[in-house]
Amino acid sequence: MARPADRLILALAAVHATRPGAIRRLQFDDLDIGNRRLVIDGRVRPLNELTLQLALAWLDYRRRRWPDTANPHLLINKRTALETRPISGVSASAALRGQTATLERLRVDRQLEEALVHGPDPLHLAEVFGLAEKTAICYADSAQALLAQTAELSASPSGKEFGPA
Repeated sequence: MARPADRLILALAAVHATRPGAIRRLQFDDLDIGNRRLVIDGRVRPLNELTLQLALAWLDYRRRRWPDTANPHLLINKRTALETRPISGVSASAALRGQTATLERLRVDRQLEEALVHGPDPLHLAEVFGLAEKTAICYADSAQALLAQTAELSASPSGKEFGPA
């Protein structure tokens, strides 16, 4: 995976829990390097160091490869550089070609990780990722179940869920 666009796409899914469609819709103006923020589907997100560096590498590549493009989308390719439409879903998912992971799975894992690290709080998840109430509750419930299972395993004498030590 040597392409700068692939690296940025993976960071958007795995760090920012961005849906594949939202990744494709990102506009050039949604990235605010100076203020270190990114607007994803209307929600302002802080731009962490990893994503910032990957975005800078992508912007440098994009500027060298297609200096005169009028495409307003952040992510473009050789087909879309001559137009104004976003990259295709196939193009966005190319970063994971040949892998069992998907952009959607990375996104979901990131949201679950947030719930595990910061506690299964649906309000926190809704605020951080812009989730709908029911979706945030679902992630919080999943995190609560995982935390409870982990607590049960560590409390058992053998450290195993079933059977003698």
